[in-house]
Amino acid sequence: MQGLISPGSSIRREGRGRTITEEAWIARIVSGDADAFRELVDKYGNYLFQAVYGVLRSTKDAEDVTQEALLKIYASLPQYRYQGLKTWLTRIAVNKAIDFKRSQDRKKEELTDDWEGHSPPEPLQNSPVETQVIRRERSTYVRERLDHLPENYRDVVVAFYIEEKSYQQIAEEQQVAIKTVESKLYRAKQYMRKVWKEEEWE
Repeated sequence: MQGLISPGSSIRREGRGRTITEEAWIARIVSGDADAFRELVDKYGNYLFQAVYGVLRSTKDAEDVTQEALLKIYASLPQYRYQGLKTWLTRIAVNKAIDFKRSQDRKKEELTDDWEGHSPPEPLQNSPVETQVIRRERSTYVRERLDHLPENYRDVVVAFYIEEKSYQQIAEEQQVAIKTVESKLYRAKQYMRKVWKEEEWE
C-alpha cells in the first residue's frame, strides 16, 4: 500500500468510464479489489492530503500522515455506514493529523529540560481543527453547486454555510422569525441530503 499518493499528481478523475454505486464500490474494496481502492485514492487522495497539510503545514509530514490515513481508511471501510463518504474520510485523515501533531508536541516537551514551570501549550482539542476543515469543505461544496440549489433555499444556505451567520443574525437581516429560518434551513438540509448524497448535512 506504500506510495499510494503523490501530492503533485492529478488524482481527481471521476471513475473509469463506468457508473458504479457507492455501496458496490465499497463492497469491491472490502472484498480485496485493489483496483477499486486505487479508484478511491484517485478520487480523494489529493483532497485528503490538502486537509492533512492544513493541520500540519509540512509537506513531508502530510505525505506520511496521508499514507497512514489511507491505510486506516482501508481497514475501517467494513465499518462505514454510508452517511457521507467524503466527510467520513476527512474525519479519519484529520484525526490522524491531530494525533501526529500531539505526538510531535509531546516529543518536544520531553526534549525540553527546563520545561517545568512553564505553561503547557494549548491543548489541540480546544482548537476544533476537524470542525474547521469540514466547515470549509462544506462552504466550498455549496459555492460550487449554488446555481443548482432551488432559489427559495439559496439565501438561507448562503448565509448559514458560506457567511457562517447564526440563526439570529439571519432572522434579523431577512426580517423574519427565527422559527422561519430554522424551518427553511431544515428543508434546505433535507434537499441537500437527498440530492447531494456525497455529504452529511447537519
